[in-house]
Amino acid sequence: MAIVGGGLAGLTLSIQCADAGYRVILFEKESYPFHKVCGEYISNESRDFLRRCGLPLDEWTLPAIDHLQVSDMQGRVYGFELPLGGFGISRYRLDEALYKIAVQKGVVVKQSSKVNDVVFGSDVFSILTNDTSYTAKLAAGSFGKRSNLDLKWKREFTGSKPGKLSNLIAVKYHVRYPQPAGTISLHNFENGYCGISAIEDGNCCLCYLTTAGNLQRSGNSIKTMEQNMLTRNPQLANIFSNAVFLYKEPLTISQVSFLPKQQVENHVMMLGDAAGLITPLCGNGMSMAMHAAKLAFVQADLFLSGKINLAEMEQGYTSSWRENFSSRLLVGRWVQRFFGGSTSTALFLRLMNAFPAISKQLISSTHGQPF
Repeated sequence: MAIVGGGLAGLTLSIQCADAGYRVILFEKESYPFHKVCGEYISNESRDFLRRCGLPLDEWTLPAIDHLQVSDMQGRVYGFELPLGGFGISRYRLDEALYKIAVQKGVVVKQSSKVNDVVFGSDVFSILTNDTSYTAKLAAGSFGKRSNLDLKWKREFTGSKPGKLSNLIAVKYHVRYPQPAGTISLHNFENGYCGISAIEDGNCCLCYLTTAGNLQRSGNSIKTMEQNMLTRNPQLANIFSNAVFLYKEPLTISQVSFLPKQQVENHVMMLGDAAGLITPLCGNGMSMAMHAAKLAFVQADLFLSGKINLAEMEQGYTSSWRENFSSRLLVGRWVQRFFGGSTSTALFLRLMNAFPAISKQLISSTHGQPF
């Protein structure tokens, strides 16, 4: 089994395959540990799964998060309960811990290894890197929001025109700030929103999403954009004025797209953001990535043990992925359209505040049950 991409989906899939006795090789273009652009809030639906993968979550002191706070562009704040709740942890710590578990279980991890192509032929997958090639009976792709393989394979979403759901940029910092440990906050600004929540060691993850147009209008300067656009919201003005920023420079990613994607490309199973990206305001992307890894393992196990053929595996995975996640992504794309606007955001939040049952159902619809 070959896995391209060593994020949450790739690592947890590799661990499951290794536990089942399969030989696994995983390719990661970076070297562990490293930071990633991510909101760093995990829904509790993933807690038992992570324990089964070997993470000692009960031994770690992690902030429990059960409240959502949202402000409109004028800084008016609305509060909502998170029915299932979750916890905060940095990808730096989480990915490194899963990487160590994978290696301990016998997974061959090729770090600093960029995959240039995955080719299927004669019932075998060839994985081509900068320095050599490998073959595998089965391949999975968990290479994130956008990669060189997306362009190589001319995946449909890469040719989309800029819009509310595409050509976006994301920016992330770790900061010191007195954010209530049990609350994740989302603060709206023009054409974007910024989230902040507690992670380990008393730090916070500060991450925002906005349009490439906002950055261009700010002379392609992130600092200028933050000063001239984000801080128009008084809540964000307070954060950017008083937080202690722990990165010398922010982490960024561009050309983010929330448009639909295919779950199988060139016979390669797609996992995590490579299969479909939920809007960050739903706060559930990491749980979806790991749940997809579980769904992929079920089908991979059936295929590798000779119980189904490749076509049946692809169909089984696509069907189970869409059954579990399609409605969540649809709701996320719908809600995304109401954020980052002066009038639309304010009206939407007032409506959700006036009808708590509706807001609870909406939040629940972007989350699943423990898996």
